[in-house]
Amino acid sequence: MKIRFEFVKRDIAGETFLVPIGNGSAKFPGLFALTEVASFIWDQLPEVQTEDEIVDRLLNEYDVTREVAAADTAEFVAKLREMEIID
Repeated sequence: MKIRFEFVKRDIAGETFLVPIGNGSAKFPGLFALTEVASFIWDQLPEVQTEDEIVDRLLNEYDVTREVAAADTAEFVAKLREMEIID
C-alpha cells in the first residue's frame, strides 16, 4: 500500500503519534494519535499490498481472532483512505 504523504511516527509521553512533515504538513496541520494496533498496522503499510497481508501479520503478533484482526485492519485502512493518506 502506498502512503501518499510524509509522516514520522513519534512516541510522546507514552503515546504514539503520526506527525505530518513535508507535503503532508500543509494538508494535515495536526498530530494523529495511534493505538498500539494502529501503530503496528501503520508500520506494515510500506511492505504489504493487501489488507489480508496485514491481518496475517496481526495474527502472528497478537493473540486475536481473524475476525477482530480483519475488522481492526479494515477500519484503520478505510480511515486512511478516506483522509487520502494512502492509495
